[in-house]
This record gives sequence, C-alpha cells and structure tokens, in this order.
Amino acid sequence: QNHHKCAFVSRNSVFKLVLIGESGVGKSNLLSRFTRNEFNHDSRTTIGVEFSTRTVQVHGLSIKAQIWDTAGLERYRAITSAYYRGAVGALLVYDITKHLTYESVERWLKELYDHADPHIVVMLVGNKADLASERSVPTEEAKDFADKRGLLFLETSALESTNVEAAFNDVLAEIHRKVSSKEVIRGSINAVSLTSPGSKGENSEEKKPCCRNI
Repeated sequence: QNHHKCAFVSRNSVFKLVLIGESGVGKSNLLSRFTRNEFNHDSRTTIGVEFSTRTVQVHGLSIKAQIWDTAGLERYRAITSAYYRGAVGALLVYDITKHLTYESVERWLKELYDHADPHIVVMLVGNKADLASERSVPTEEAKDFADKRGLLFLETSALESTNVEAAFNDVLAEIHRKVSSKEVIRGSINAVSLTSPGSKGENSEEKKPCCRNI
C-alpha cells in the first residue's frame, strides 16, 4: 500500500469547519463574531444551512476558514451528510447555563463521528461564559470530559467576544499541525487541497445561504 503523507498546506487552502450543538447555544453569534465581529441580540433561529468565510494567518500561511452553521433542531437532520462532508474541524457548542445542552454533547459527538472524517479536529465550546451567575455546567467537568475524549476545550462569550478568536484559531492551528506533521495520510483530510471558492479576494468575507445546494 502506498502511504505517502500529505505534508503541506498550500496557500489557497480552505479548511471547512462545522458548528454543531443544540439550538439556542449561540452557534450563529460565534460565527458572526469571528467572521464579522458582530453580535445580534435578537438573533433568529438558523433555517437550514449557512456558511461564512474568513481568511486567517496560521504559521505564516493565509488559510481560508469556511465555517458552516446550521439549526440544531431535529427537523433539519436530513442535511446531515452534506453538512459534514469535507469538514476538517468542528466546534461542538453548548450553553454553560443550560445543562441539557451539555448533556446532548455525547449524542452530537456520535453523529459527528458517524458522518465526518475520523481525523477531524474537534473542540468542545462552552458558550455564554458572560452569564457566570447562571452557570450550570462546571468548567472542570466539561474540561475533564473533553480531555477524556481527546477534544480541545474552551469557554467563550460571543456577547463579550471572549475566546472566540482563540477557539477558531486553535482548531485551525491544530488542523495545520496534523497535516504538516504528516499525521494525516493523503486523501484523509482532503479539504486542505481545495481551491478557494468563488473569485473574491483573500481577505473578503461572505455569508451564503446554502439550502439550495443540499
């Protein structure tokens, strides 16, 4: 068998990331805070699938992060396979004030690993850290869970822009590390060789509804 390693990340690489977790945990605001530095206090429930992009610097390379966001509601589960296809990173988000959203993390992980590449980089994200007085999920409990499952972990606040950059950048840096250190065989994490979508400039940002593509 030929096991040539994919030891490079080209300058027009695209890393597809997916946001998963229950509805209402703040996935869309994490996305808008990272890609446009915006927070919508009256954010609507995401309908179907959308994605935004942002170009970031990872170890001196310009990497375009294509971040997909979907409703966490059961009725949109039909989009699952298309949503996960090609993803190299995932942020699994729960609300630190709603323990039920944390209890569903195991189910989301199962769905992720059922449909995504086994080498996918996953970060567990406890969002709404600004609501510390309403906390119902202890930090150490979630961190211990993440450690046991081999996940990255951070608590964030999309409202206050706390750790949002760090969460996305840490995932992107870990994907880059996996590819550059030859941990990943060619064709496994395959999105790193995709050309940038569309003809916009490298620093452009975009938000597109994608339901028509599913």
